[in-house]
Amino acid sequence: MQTPLVATYRVQLQPGFDFNAAASVVDYLAGIGISHLYCSPCLQAAPGSTHGYDVVDPTSVSAELGGTAGFTRLCDALHRAGMGLILDVVPNHMAISGRANAWWWDVLENGPSSLYARHFDVDWDPPESKFRNLILVPILGDRYGKVLESGELALHREGGHFYLRYYEHELPIGPRSLEDVLNAAAMRAPSDELSFLAGAFGRLPQATRTDFSSAGRRHRDKAVLARLLERLCTAQPAVAEAIDAVLSEWQRLPAAMDALLKRQNYRLAFWRNAEREMGYRRFFDINSLIALRVEDENVFHDTHGLILHWVREGKVDGLRIDHVDGLRNPGHYLRRLREAAPKAWVVVEKILQPDELLPADWPVAGTTGYDFLAAVNGLFVHPQARTRLTEFYVEFTEESTDFAEVVHDRKELILSTSLGADVNRLTSLLLRISGSRPVSQDFTRHELHEALREVVAGFPVYRTYIVPDRGSPAEGDSAIIQTTITTAKQRREDLDARLFSFLEDLLLLRLTGRRETEFVQRFQQLCAPTIAKGVEDTAFYDFNRFVALNEVGGEPDHFATSLATFHEGNARRQVRWPESMLTTSTHDTKRSEDVRARLAVLSEMPDDWCAAVERWSTINEPLKTNGYPDRNTEYLLYQTLVGAWPIELERLSAYALKAAREAKRHTSWTDQNAEYEEALGRFVEGILGNEPFVRDLEAFVEPLVVPGRINALAQVLVKLTAPGVPDTYQGTELWDLSLVDPDNRRPVDFDRRRALLAESADKGLTLDQIAEESGTVKLELIRRALAVRQRLPLSFGPEGSYEPLLAEGRRSDHVVAFIRGGEVITVVPRWWPTLPRRWENTTLTIPPGRWHNELTAEETNEGARSMESLLKRFPVALLTIVH
Repeated sequence: MQTPLVATYRVQLQPGFDFNAAASVVDYLAGIGISHLYCSPCLQAAPGSTHGYDVVDPTSVSAELGGTAGFTRLCDALHRAGMGLILDVVPNHMAISGRANAWWWDVLENGPSSLYARHFDVDWDPPESKFRNLILVPILGDRYGKVLESGELALHREGGHFYLRYYEHELPIGPRSLEDVLNAAAMRAPSDELSFLAGAFGRLPQATRTDFSSAGRRHRDKAVLARLLERLCTAQPAVAEAIDAVLSEWQRLPAAMDALLKRQNYRLAFWRNAEREMGYRRFFDINSLIALRVEDENVFHDTHGLILHWVREGKVDGLRIDHVDGLRNPGHYLRRLREAAPKAWVVVEKILQPDELLPADWPVAGTTGYDFLAAVNGLFVHPQARTRLTEFYVEFTEESTDFAEVVHDRKELILSTSLGADVNRLTSLLLRISGSRPVSQDFTRHELHEALREVVAGFPVYRTYIVPDRGSPAEGDSAIIQTTITTAKQRREDLDARLFSFLEDLLLLRLTGRRETEFVQRFQQLCAPTIAKGVEDTAFYDFNRFVALNEVGGEPDHFATSLATFHEGNARRQVRWPESMLTTSTHDTKRSEDVRARLAVLSEMPDDWCAAVERWSTINEPLKTNGYPDRNTEYLLYQTLVGAWPIELERLSAYALKAAREAKRHTSWTDQNAEYEEALGRFVEGILGNEPFVRDLEAFVEPLVVPGRINALAQVLVKLTAPGVPDTYQGTELWDLSLVDPDNRRPVDFDRRRALLAESADKGLTLDQIAEESGTVKLELIRRALAVRQRLPLSFGPEGSYEPLLAEGRRSDHVVAFIRGGEVITVVPRWWPTLPRRWENTTLTIPPGRWHNELTAEETNEGARSMESLLKRFPVALLTIVH
């Protein structure tokens, strides 16, 4: 680590905010106290990418972001400011994007004999012979035969290379298959040279020949032949015209096109076929993102070489590893990464379920902070509201309040639709394994499919980390599997219990072999996307009892965080993961930290909230079309309006449509219900134009604004001073009421923030400033807290300490306080509206010494201090000892 790690600031790089733009805000970030700029992926991504997670060339820096020169300027700007750089790394997948991904293009052109065939997680030997040594490419808008008849497939030539185009999609034509095309053209030209080249192309080693000699000869000879063909076409225009004429004619002849396509290393298919048939592992269910075999050492070095070069050069200090649970063996990958970058700060995007811990043998600093987000979010939710909000949710929507059952149902939906191909692929492997043993050979494919789906749907965590060649599973992994199997047996009593026992034996490594090993590893890789898609991208939009809790890393059934649980988590992090990332908003959160902070206030006034919803529903009922939208969606909209108000029609409409499609109840991304979506759009437009409703909404929201902002200030101060490394997501240093992406990726006005930072210097913080719309008070709070972290690094680092401070008195549960390193104290309130500005003799005992409030410049002495005196001028306090 070149630069001492104090705090990170996440920016979303895109063509509209490139390396030069990032470099231009370095001085502003340094002024806040940020030590490291934390960037989204910056390797070459697919054309038009707005996020960088769709990498097509990991060996080069993004040209759209400014290329190598722009990246170097950014690094230089950071180093001049005494700052470092953290990069987001995508090890799990690459984008399929025509010729932009040269590796994948080579695989499509050369099949198993491609130099990059082992780079991607492709099943070259599936159970169905029709797919053997073929890659299914589900890009067609209709069935293959209909598309073929329609003439939508076009053939093109560029010099000595040929490719197929289907709208925006391009695919190579394999060199051996050119024999027939060139022979037909040679007869028209006529041309002996072209006939010779046609035969030479046809004699190339087959794509199924993967031995080194054959594969090498194929690659060498096809390149030579392509150059010779290009020269011939240039020297003899008649030859070029003949070839192009054949291509033009064949694409109008379905039989000729079909014959040519049958000689390719891929099979075109209707896009919906991906739900049942898919020959490669994807990122979740996105067909255009293909999984990498980064467990292969060569693949690791090919995909990480440039990034590791930057680390060795000192340009990059740390790495954020995206979707670590998608890897075949996360622990092995992280150990290899640590060997290659021994001094880098590494954190992993890992969603931990309640009571789940990061694997202790991972050589990382910690997670990207979703576990902290869930804990601090729950601090400001009042547990007493659970009963009332649950009852009202049932009354108003008639929906289930059993979140576990909702999750199981939505995971089954995902497994039967978007991840259906993955389940089928694993079932085929399971069928081979069961058929090889007398005790299980009578299990049918259907039985195995149903049992497998039930176990995956019931998995309580993202995945286990069993490595077959490293001995028996860890105790925790074994317990998870045994519990899941037991529950699956109880849920599916219609299935033979021996099916589940067979699965348990497989997963716990009681059955061994090559296929058994493959099953265990692929099973674990399937569990992660199932829970991600089933919970984060479905249930969180469908279970709307209290959406402030529906957050990445969160658990809506864990209604609130107790003080004891919060302090225990912080103390454990200080001991085990003192440099783990802490976050409250990210590019993936469903709602910004400030939206959730305001919604938390509703948990303190559930009766008022329920009454308001009843009024609003009555007012807006005439705006529905044939009963659409449903009550559950309507309830989500009211919570969204309260949390994000004021919000424009365009933003709310986009959010409502995305939420409805993600919920997959009445419409979805793949099966769009035009009637429902049009009715939803009209309803959103109607309620924002309904003056009585808007007046009532504004009157309801107005008294929530300041309490919500106090919650926001409290949670950000806790984040800035708790054990770990605090991250600020772009733009959230001011009040930010963003919703899920792309809403939270809107351009940030850094000029305004720079001006506000200059104006706020040396001004004391007061309660009145919280009502100001500028948000300067939040920015200044961040600046002052980070100044303390920079001034007293030992208190906040691995050498520091964490000790809870517990208040005494009737309102003691309203106080969150702790001391870091014996010299910094954080004090924040929670449940502010239910605290009628009277602390009723509640006190906090300040340790020995004289203490300075960094936010108000007040002095405080040791001993029992009333909360009135500690928070008299400002609702949160940051005390440092005066030496």
